[in-house]
Amino acid sequence: MKIAAITTVTIPATTANSIEVMKVCHAMAQNGHNISLTVPGKEMPEWKSLADQYGLQQQFQVKTRRAWKILKRYDFAWSTVRNAHQTGAELLYTWSSQAALIGLWYRMPTILEVHDLPTGKFGPILLRNFFRIEGKKRLLCITQALATKLEKLLGEDYHSEMVQIAPNGTDLSQYQDLPDAKTARQMLSLPEKMTVGYTGHFYQGRGIELLLSLAKAFPDVNFLWVGGNPTNVQQWREKLKREAVQNIILTGFIANTILPLYQAAAEILVMPYETSISGSGGGNSAEICSPMKMFDYLAAGRVILTSDLPVFHEVLNEKNAVFCPPEDTESWRKQLSLLLGNPLLRESLCMQARQDAAQYTWQRRAERALDGF
Repeated sequence: MKIAAITTVTIPATTANSIEVMKVCHAMAQNGHNISLTVPGKEMPEWKSLADQYGLQQQFQVKTRRAWKILKRYDFAWSTVRNAHQTGAELLYTWSSQAALIGLWYRMPTILEVHDLPTGKFGPILLRNFFRIEGKKRLLCITQALATKLEKLLGEDYHSEMVQIAPNGTDLSQYQDLPDAKTARQMLSLPEKMTVGYTGHFYQGRGIELLLSLAKAFPDVNFLWVGGNPTNVQQWREKLKREAVQNIILTGFIANTILPLYQAAAEILVMPYETSISGSGGGNSAEICSPMKMFDYLAAGRVILTSDLPVFHEVLNEKNAVFCPPEDTESWRKQLSLLLGNPLLRESLCMQARQDAAQYTWQRRAERALDGF
């Protein structure tokens, strides 16, 4: 199909939303669709730069269109959808409720992907009208928990037959033939120690203080923190220096292309989320989130040690992960000690994680999302 994808997310960027948008579009391109992604802005870097940053192989078009902040990007949604209609797009795929409604007004088949509850005065109104307006359409929710909350919010306006649960995914091609942890550490010039890895941002609610406590409790274990924006990374480097913590390595931002090697360098990968999780735009996603690192961790075939948030059980279970109460440092210490001393348990969890990752590829997600269109 000829697909017009529209997002208000900034590209390029290091935010999770930015990565997710590019991975979704890349998967549709890999599946043979002619896809064009339009984002707000004035100019776009060359494809090679985007491919390196986001770990992409199949090229697709990424273009920009001006958006005025004072108009809340309604101008962007209107002009972009109109252009998609005029150029013969057969499907509109968007993360913007405004664009989705305009697409339905143009009688375009429309898929709207949502990652959070609608906000502000007009958010719920826009979503209600997405269900009310006639047309071929589908709402993609990243978790069942999110879909359940939307149903309660929208009441009789919510139509479950239009909704599909679409968890985030992983690119298995990036995780093929990964070396064992020891070899990966050698390739990256990392210390040869048992390693606990964390990849992602250091926003509030990500459990970074808990990781610091674990590093202090296990001085003979290396802790590898991959990611974070430059300001956060520098703040943590200064804090670690003040507190004389020497078994934490902060890498800063790592391109998606080589991120799997860093994840492979750890025997154990952690998701120490708290009961309140902030993203780049604020808010709290602890009850409805679908972290991309969860799927990458599965694909890496490493032990997953995670906070026991109910929404994670939509993907994880006792065979592919170990759970700890959020923010309970003592429980995390006990479980980490258990894993460090039990190689057979680690191997069992790793094998199951690799097997389960196959269910959650971006390409399979795209196939399901477009089925029927």
